[in-house]
Amino acid sequence: MEDIKIRPAQQSDIAQLTPMLDALWPHSSADEHARELRLILGGKASSVVTLPITILVAETSERKLTGFVEVDLRSHADGCDPRQPVGYIEGWYVVDNYRQHGIGKQLVAAAEEWARAHNCVEMASDAIIDNHVSHQAHEALGYEVVDRCVHYRKRL
Repeated sequence: MEDIKIRPAQQSDIAQLTPMLDALWPHSSADEHARELRLILGGKASSVVTLPITILVAETSERKLTGFVEVDLRSHADGCDPRQPVGYIEGWYVVDNYRQHGIGKQLVAAAEEWARAHNCVEMASDAIIDNHVSHQAHEALGYEVVDRCVHYRKRL
């Protein structure tokens, strides 16, 4: 495996990041992902979220992006101490050909360091209930299940 560097995302990464966001969150269009990235990476994150957010990327020596983690601060998260903000992994993705090489672990470690720098003592995340690969990845990095729930809605 090539040398991988973890660094903050930049506007010049949008073309490579957009397909990854689209793969992780297919319910939004690639155009919507690119627009949101332009806002966040252009210093206008406050128009998207109200708390600090960062996107960290994994990059090869040839400047190819192989994954990302989007992390922010939340005022609370299930299973965490409600008296202080918590770092939250909003999205975590590694390109298929680069999985099982420790890149996801490096991304999460960098996200945890970012949260520590924002005075967090806990980190939280979530995964869709049937995404067993994500469950295994989280648990391999020391995350524990704190709750399971089924969300409902009714269109009126």
